[in-house]
Amino acid sequence: MSVAATPARTLTVVQLIPALRAGGAERSVLEVGQALVQAGHRSVVISAGGRMVERLQAEGSEHIALDIGRKSLFTLGRLGRLRRILRELKPDVVHVRSRLPAWMGWWALKGLSPKPHFVTTVHGLNSPGRYSAIMLRGERIVVVSQTVRDYLISHYRKLDTARIRIVPRGIDPAAFPYGHRPDEAWQKAFFTEFPNLAGGPLLTLPGRGTRLKGHHDAIELVAELKQRGIDTRLLLLGVIEPGREAYVRELQDLIKVRGVQDRVAMTPPRDDVRDIYAMSALVLQLSNKPEAFGRTVVEALSLCRPVLGYAHGGVGELLAELYPAGRVPPGDRERLVERAAELLRVAPPIAPLQRYRLIDMQHAALALYEEVSG
Repeated sequence: MSVAATPARTLTVVQLIPALRAGGAERSVLEVGQALVQAGHRSVVISAGGRMVERLQAEGSEHIALDIGRKSLFTLGRLGRLRRILRELKPDVVHVRSRLPAWMGWWALKGLSPKPHFVTTVHGLNSPGRYSAIMLRGERIVVVSQTVRDYLISHYRKLDTARIRIVPRGIDPAAFPYGHRPDEAWQKAFFTEFPNLAGGPLLTLPGRGTRLKGHHDAIELVAELKQRGIDTRLLLLGVIEPGREAYVRELQDLIKVRGVQDRVAMTPPRDDVRDIYAMSALVLQLSNKPEAFGRTVVEALSLCRPVLGYAHGGVGELLAELYPAGRVPPGDRERLVERAAELLRVAPPIAPLQRYRLIDMQHAALALYEEVSG
């Protein structure tokens, strides 16, 4: 999917982010960089690096390694180098996506002439206060959902709302094609790896190994469905991570106590999420705190797979618009079990996505850069 066009003039856009290892904000950096290059602009990213750098550079962006996101006094010592880099690059726009890099960028721009335009993106529901308020100093403040816009307005009463732009994250429908089904070879390999997931409807909860993601509620859901005579399987996708061993043991203990060892599996992050979602009877989104967006909601629905989730934050916002049947009051486990049983019996039809496409996000980002640069 291309956003190539002949630009009115060539822009240099520098994006600042702590690192490029994984995550939604990091993925957005790559996607915007790709759009800039395809449109004939210069895209530069400054970060501590990570596994996504190779793809970033392969798609035409430049990367400058500089650790500007580590919460340490040593980071401040890199301010001079950052200022020298920006003076050499002479960017039209500096786009920051995290709080410490935003402070670093803000200070580095002081005294530069001509001074680049300063744009921020608020990717999360950060704790309000002076430290987070740096994200409100952008000439344009990009937010990824109406949820984030409302959050900022409620906590920063003097905020000039005219500077806020809602630019939701998007997915490439070609990467998550409507009605996709994995081939037989993939299915055979998957169920060979996870034999206990065969033989019943698969529920998938994607999410890193943190209590925020609602893994306990997912395990309880499968146990309650079992008590009602409804046979299901559960995959906790991406929960196994370095440093999360104690949390994984806690989940294993709960699985054993609830007697569902034969129907639950846990994995590290995987690259075949499209096929896993496509095989799932339900994709779960059970975060116990509101999230800024809900990318997995859009990915699953793009594949024509039902989503069941707690109706708060960005997830609730997306479900209300795209799949109301999948909404459950936050933390209401009884209603969660009832709704899961209903959707497993008869799930309402899912229409092909007309919004939240990657190309829409990319076009909006380029339009915003052109707007601020005049």
